[in-house]
Amino acid sequence: MRAATGLWRWRHNPLRRTTDLVEAWIALVAVLLLCTAVPLTGWAAGTSAYGSLSSAARAQQAQRLPTTARVVRLAHGPASGPRSVEASGEERLRRSVVARWTAPDGSVRTGTVVTARQHSALGTAFRLWTDRGGRPAAPPMQLGTARAHAVVAGLTAALLAGSLVELVRRLAVRRLVLRRYARLDRAWAAAGPDWGRTGTGS
Repeated sequence: MRAATGLWRWRHNPLRRTTDLVEAWIALVAVLLLCTAVPLTGWAAGTSAYGSLSSAARAQQAQRLPTTARVVRLAHGPASGPRSVEASGEERLRRSVVARWTAPDGSVRTGTVVTARQHSALGTAFRLWTDRGGRPAAPPMQLGTARAHAVVAGLTAALLAGSLVELVRRLAVRRLVLRRYARLDRAWAAAGPDWGRTGTGS
């Protein structure tokens, strides 16, 4: 941003127009906002996001428990039928299997879960997350992941706030420039008919 270049308009000189002084004020306010309000906006957004995400992560960690599951057999049915091009890429990495695991209450459960392809051989043990009822669940969010998402949220908010400040500055400067041109046109229209005839006695 070239807002700082407009600060020369603070100087007193006979050529300085009112719009020059207004543009200098706009530049100063924009710089102050970029140095204060924009970082504060990013910090507030990041802090708020981290608070929400970390609470969700702690709740998930309290509600989801790890256990060891063992592959009984490959799953059959729709999961092993024809797949689209996108699904075939997922198939190369993941596979549905029928597995057996122990629920938090000590009961043995059997069901269809998705695991890494290298863990899909018969009898292979792999880590499985379950909820308190013993049902398969996604792994809980880690605090490091919550922190990373919060940083991204803060940076995004700061970027949007900075872009908004710059957009408003540009629109205000454009309005001032148009006003200058309008005044020049009016001055030229008033002086044009007599241009070059001053002092000729005509």
